[in-house]
Amino acid sequence: MSTRSPASPPSAKGPAVLVGVLAGGAAGFLLTESVGAFSAFVLGRALDVAGSGGVLLAAFVAVPLICAVLGGVIACRRAGQNLRSHDRGR
Repeated sequence: MSTRSPASPPSAKGPAVLVGVLAGGAAGFLLTESVGAFSAFVLGRALDVAGSGGVLLAAFVAVPLICAVLGGVIACRRAGQNLRSHDRGR
């Protein structure tokens, strides 16, 4: 007999993962915009995305995508933990 709890159905985690991806992507977008605003207003020089050889553009695209993936993974794990804790209470 296995001691592992049965895997929760994918339909139970789906909405949580979607919310996690959206929240993570939004957080990544806010992070990149905050860096741009800090550079423009505090440091007094605007970031030149086109003239940086594509490195800065890649960073401004990659950060929201990485944050979205992390948000989805975290939401999936937390949804699984919540489902297991509710199953134990029965």
